[in-house]
Amino acid sequence: MIDFPYIKDIARETPGKIVMLVVDGLGGLPLPETGRSELETAALPNLDALARSSAAGLTTPVATGITPGSGPGHTALFGYDPVKYLVGRGVLEARGLGVELADGDVAIRCNFCTVDDAGMIIDRRAGRISSDEAESLVDLLRQIEVPGVSLSLHASKGHRFVLVLSGEGLGTDVAETDPGTTGLAAIPAVALSDGSQRTAEAVGAFITTARDLLSGQPAANMVLARGYSQVPDWPSMADAYRLSPAAIAAYPMYRGLASVLGMEILSTGETFDDELDTLESAFDRHDFFFIHYKPADAAGEDGDFQAKVLALEELDARIPRLLALGADALVVAGDHSTPAIAAAHTWHPVPLLVHSVLTAGDGVSEFTERACALGSIGRIPATGVMMLALANAGKLQRFGP
Repeated sequence: MIDFPYIKDIARETPGKIVMLVVDGLGGLPLPETGRSELETAALPNLDALARSSAAGLTTPVATGITPGSGPGHTALFGYDPVKYLVGRGVLEARGLGVELADGDVAIRCNFCTVDDAGMIIDRRAGRISSDEAESLVDLLRQIEVPGVSLSLHASKGHRFVLVLSGEGLGTDVAETDPGTTGLAAIPAVALSDGSQRTAEAVGAFITTARDLLSGQPAANMVLARGYSQVPDWPSMADAYRLSPAAIAAYPMYRGLASVLGMEILSTGETFDDELDTLESAFDRHDFFFIHYKPADAAGEDGDFQAKVLALEELDARIPRLLALGADALVVAGDHSTPAIAAAHTWHPVPLLVHSVLTAGDGVSEFTERACALGSIGRIPATGVMMLALANAGKLQRFGP
């Protein structure tokens, strides 16, 4: 939670409502040919208008120069120190799928990938195979057995699935097999401490057998494992901030993180329009809503500048639906930057808007990286976003006499 010892003392229950829109991979970098980032290239009349009546700034997700994963990037936005409150993506993905995890279980986030005849990775996401294709491959892998360890497999979205290990003496300190780039071989799943040897052996045996079973597949012919984790015991947002928080996200990992933080997970469909429908129908039942937008990040990771521009423009067209709800505080934030020219997450600061009746605008005329750098919020740690949301919604009392 927010590193402020009196937060529970000054937080107060009010009818005020907060909507936090997290645009995954929001930040970008200029194309060398044009000198303009994705946000600067896109036509964003609604976000630009919102910027003119909001407080603007930039956030640092973790620390200067540190490239965050999506988990830490989101954890920080909800006010939790992303270094102190760190959990692997395995648990997040599993919880988001509704998988029950017992004490001692290890959840592992896996990707189907493509390797060449020499074992070099040529596509870390197996061409982004469909969820239906992945489900059939997960069924194929369910026949794998490892002596002394119980395995359960759960298909997720697209090329992703979750592997859960159950048994005695399992740890999470195991090398992730995904090298994070193409042109390299998978990293062996070796134990990084004595207490994780059984986990490493089980994962190694699973991957070896999976490679044999998938050898005839045209794209998804190998698996990568990362995010080894067990269920953490973290303070609840509801208790810390005196909120009734809810999460609306199509992707399981983000639902999982919200679940770990004590948010109610609202059932929704596959698209952002579905998420907005859910938000509108549930708006009277909660006072804090996290709503997630994924397409900008997916395009950035694919290195597709124009696709990210289009994803931002499609988001912009839906901003009026958010504004029509009349939330007391509307936050537009990002968990990290995913510039298309990098085709990956980066450490660059992320644009931020906070809109309420207490924000009259601070001279920022558009929603871009360079414009937001001139805003009144300045550049702040992402953990401060939650405090700003609470303050703008009238949910913080005065501190001190």
